[in-house]
Amino acid sequence: MLESAGHEVLNLDKLTYAGNRFSLADLEDDPRYRFAQVDICDAESISRWFADFKPDWVMHLAAESHVDRSIDGPGEFVQTNVVGTYTLLQAARSHFEKLEGAARERFRFLHVSTDEVYGSLGDEGYFTESTPYDPHSPYSASKAASDHLARAWADTYGIPVLITNCSNNYGPYQFPEKLIPVVILKALRGEAIPVYGNGENIRDWLYVGDHVEALHTVVAQGSPGQTYNIGGNNERQNIDLVRLLCSLLDELQPAPHGRPYADQIEFVTDRPGHDLRYAIDATRIKEELGWSPKQDHASGFRETVKWYLDNEAWTAHILSGDYQLQRLGHHESHET
Repeated sequence: MLESAGHEVLNLDKLTYAGNRFSLADLEDDPRYRFAQVDICDAESISRWFADFKPDWVMHLAAESHVDRSIDGPGEFVQTNVVGTYTLLQAARSHFEKLEGAARERFRFLHVSTDEVYGSLGDEGYFTESTPYDPHSPYSASKAASDHLARAWADTYGIPVLITNCSNNYGPYQFPEKLIPVVILKALRGEAIPVYGNGENIRDWLYVGDHVEALHTVVAQGSPGQTYNIGGNNERQNIDLVRLLCSLLDELQPAPHGRPYADQIEFVTDRPGHDLRYAIDATRIKEELGWSPKQDHASGFRETVKWYLDNEAWTAHILSGDYQLQRLGHHESHET
């Protein structure tokens, strides 16, 4: 989206297990797009790219993001999400302090975070930008820490920082460890579709295309020092979402065995510290910046199912390594 809007883009990516240049193959020949394989914890490399590219905007989306993986291996989450954010902030600080005039006025640092930092809601209420932090997993704790770092660097060093906290993303190209691609791919394989606990956990689902537009809106129009919650207005219990995905598959690609895909649903032991409900109040970004999600309660899910059905080559490429949709976050492995 950024390059189509006329921006030059430098994409820094470590290319961990979830990163793959195959997903951005259509940008490889675009003269406005550049790619570099860089670890955000590598201060020397980060500083070198700041000096070379001289960015007006930094959009920090790099993170370890899967809660189950954070249970098995919290150290990687602390390193990338906390130390990596510190490294980027220090490089941004050094870059910003050298800017003058219009370039200094243009500069923004957008730190992209999650609604999981707020903890768990009951049956009612919504997360607002002033909701106290109450993280319950190594993932959400590491993101909460990075949020605090970003605010501290803004207050202490004057960097024009903006923070967004979004709800659960879904859509094309999502690495198949998250709920929606797991359901789709397990169903198509004829395997059991795992649902944690009794499936009553509620999430607000945000289509990735809507999220991208929101981030562009915030970095271009938002007020430095401000936080914006980004939600999809799309709350569903996990079990209801799984059944919806199964019904879409029944319609778009019926199973060879002739039975509904929902017959493959299997309830499994819940994960530790599983928050009951997340729900976003996105009033601020709507009223101040004019953004609201375009995908409704059904259209985004349909588009996502169709995308996975139409892109089997991408899925096969992504699942060609060690990860084969197996469950993570069992407490079966422990760091020392």
